[in-house]
Amino acid sequence: MILGSGLGVLADEVEDKKIIPYSDIPHFHTSTVAGHKGQLVLGMLEGLRVVVQQGRIHFYEGYTMEEITFPLRVMIRLGVRKLIVTNAAGGINSSYSAGDLMLIRDHINFMGTNPLIGPNDEELGPRFPDMSEAYSPRLREITKRVALNLGINLHEGVYIALTGPSYETPAEIKFFSIIGADAVGMSTVPETIVARHMGIEVLGISCITNSISWDKPKKLSHTEVIEVGNKIIPVFTKLIKGVLKEINRLRGEVL
Repeated sequence: MILGSGLGVLADEVEDKKIIPYSDIPHFHTSTVAGHKGQLVLGMLEGLRVVVQQGRIHFYEGYTMEEITFPLRVMIRLGVRKLIVTNAAGGINSSYSAGDLMLIRDHINFMGTNPLIGPNDEELGPRFPDMSEAYSPRLREITKRVALNLGINLHEGVYIALTGPSYETPAEIKFFSIIGADAVGMSTVPETIVARHMGIEVLGISCITNSISWDKPKKLSHTEVIEVGNKIIPVFTKLIKGVLKEINRLRGEVL
């Protein structure tokens, strides 16, 4: 699992855990952004062995795409077979409100680059990986079923990724809405591309930390992102643990 801004508390739920600071791992980098602890947590959660990135680094911090996705490649080499990637995002869809959760159905890479640019290592994955099902249909179905059973309101939509770190202008928000984006953020897409490159199924969930509109603009801040993230933690944790529990129950079919 890769936990986004304000969502790292889920790692505290891991049992029999071993915590390794990124600073102790060669070629891992520590985030400079509030809400990202910067440590790897290994252990058990809902009967499954998990590896959790409690905090991530971002392209806007000055790291390369290869540096951003290196921790994920290590996790996959450790034996990870499914990726749950989460983020804090702005809600473009007018039906979304701060504190909602969105299941990522698809994404738009608007970062102007790709983590697979450069020489390709065929041992890691193909030169031209397919992205027609970037986010696993069967993991999405499991998540929707779990949310329904738990009474959790879960949207499903398209996530658009930008480099940041500046927030979007009203004109940009209008454009993103026109091209089909429901939520916007500054992460997730690089990790998803690398996961699919290496043949790993991906489940993506966005925490809608603010509702943004091109015709009614308002000032945004990272403090607000963290505050809303903290408020949604109980529901977010309940959903993720429910999904893991269901995957464990179906592990013969899903894993």
